[in-house]
Amino acid sequence: MSRTLVLEFPAEVSEKDLQDKEVLMKAKEGAVMELLRKKKISQGKAAELLDISRHDLFDLMAKYDVSAFEATPEELKEGLRNLKSALGRE
Repeated sequence: MSRTLVLEFPAEVSEKDLQDKEVLMKAKEGAVMELLRKKKISQGKAAELLDISRHDLFDLMAKYDVSAFEATPEELKEGLRNLKSALGRE
């Protein structure tokens, strides 16, 4: 099942301008990046939706300032504790 996003623009923005392929792609790109930022979709799903590679997705994420790292603060703290323990530096 697919979903449709409807946006309203003022009358001075022409229908032709709104149907421009680059405009449509940038609108979709922005929506996907925001869903990714809010962790509503995975990186794999974002790449799939935009029909790009994971490598290209990481470049795009950097452009939109979306973190490529998915760990929670708690997971990071636990990982740091585990690393310190493994290194004998508790």
